[in-house]
Amino acid sequence: MTTDTQDNPTTPHPPPRGLFRTKSVEQSIADTEEPRHGLRKTLSALDLMVYGVGVIVGTGIFVVTGSVARQFAGPAVALAFIASAVVCGLAALCYAEFASTVPVAGSAYTFGYASIGELPAWIIGWDLVLELALGAGVVAGGWSGYVAELLSHFGIDVPTRLSHRGGHFGFDILASGLVLALTGIVLAGMKLSARITGLVVAVKVTVVLVVIFAGLFFITGSNYSPFLPPSRPHPAGDSQLHAPLVQLLFGFTPSSFGVMGVFSAAAVVFFAFIGFDIVATAAEETRNPQRDMPRGILGSLVVCTVLYVSVSLVVTGMQKYTRLDPDAPLASAFKSVGAPFWSGLISFGAAVGLTSVVMILLLGQTRVFFAMSRDGLLPRAFSRVHPRFGTPYRTTVLLGVVVALIAGFFSVGQLEQMVNIGTLFAFVVVAVGVVVLRRTRPDLHRAFRAPWVPVLPVLSVCASLWLMLNLSAETWLRFAAWMLLGLAVYFGYGRSHSRLGRGAGR
Repeated sequence: MTTDTQDNPTTPHPPPRGLFRTKSVEQSIADTEEPRHGLRKTLSALDLMVYGVGVIVGTGIFVVTGSVARQFAGPAVALAFIASAVVCGLAALCYAEFASTVPVAGSAYTFGYASIGELPAWIIGWDLVLELALGAGVVAGGWSGYVAELLSHFGIDVPTRLSHRGGHFGFDILASGLVLALTGIVLAGMKLSARITGLVVAVKVTVVLVVIFAGLFFITGSNYSPFLPPSRPHPAGDSQLHAPLVQLLFGFTPSSFGVMGVFSAAAVVFFAFIGFDIVATAAEETRNPQRDMPRGILGSLVVCTVLYVSVSLVVTGMQKYTRLDPDAPLASAFKSVGAPFWSGLISFGAAVGLTSVVMILLLGQTRVFFAMSRDGLLPRAFSRVHPRFGTPYRTTVLLGVVVALIAGFFSVGQLEQMVNIGTLFAFVVVAVGVVVLRRTRPDLHRAFRAPWVPVLPVLSVCASLWLMLNLSAETWLRFAAWMLLGLAVYFGYGRSHSRLGRGAGR
């Protein structure tokens, strides 16, 4: 293996110093042209939109809707989806500007490095690695539950020790096996991943449309009353750590439903929108990123918002929110109105559809890790690209095994909110980065310009922080612990091995 100096000789310029040294946009783009460390450009705007819809439409419809309606918002869960979509829309405009200006793998990590500096970039990269790993584990666990249900119809029961059903501790063999299989597909190349994703997306979008149109005939108006259930306190036995942080900070009594319940619900269903930011991780592998990245990011968000709001209104109209099954709300709603055929179809669509979500989360995670490795903040060995497949094969194998273990040992409920706080933090960094780069590099050509800067990025930061405050105090404590570990890794390894700091990034 060659040294960093051999890969990219240093120049006479002294290396930039300090924790907030930035990597120029020009250097970031130049790094993508290195023969052994650059990714192949194979994706179109349609591929990007399919990826976006493929990863967004998943757990939010098939799993999260029921639990959030029961616990936080009732039929007003539709308002929670709209609130989350607004937050995502503000962030999506910022992502679209960055992705078309800096078409390099790494998403928010790369954007932060080009605008705010190395330490903030490391923090957001470290955050994204956690977010996408846990996200893949969460969705793989949801997939496992649907598949186990389908297998039971054929007289095949998954042993308790090999699942998390019934609250028992075990190793989820189905979830882990899915992750390993999809890791192999991601390793084989982006174009193969895109073709499989396209097929899967067609199946699950069809199922979602069936739910919407078939469910319209079973809606009962009384199920919407009250649309916004009155606020009520959490049960006395609940730990304060489980309450939203904003309630603890400002002295609110921990509660569900009401207006605060909608915001708490929005912070949770936000998980359903994770995906458009992952489209940005594929910027380096897009044939015409300046034109296609904004279309892929914004187009997928619009399509999915319409689907989410429609499904949540139909499901809560079919069955009273207090009786929705938190694990499989769509299927249970059709069972409750005597339509078992549609229930079975939904279970099949969910099982098929969630596979694309896991695959794209894996893909996004490997690209962030790859970008950090190429910059020297993680070992450079992980930025080597396979000579045949054109993918970061070492990174893909490593992270695939790690996520398989996460999916096997942890249940959905233990991971869900950690994914949300990581994504919202990324949104904050990207919005700040847009403002900073507009001031420091006004000369850059921007194929897409976010409107109303700096007002729009400031609104994006405020909206993201508000949803973060509506996550539980326990989630914040876990997030803080992961960030402290990340700082230890940066100061122990990344800072001294940074190519930018050693002069190779100039």
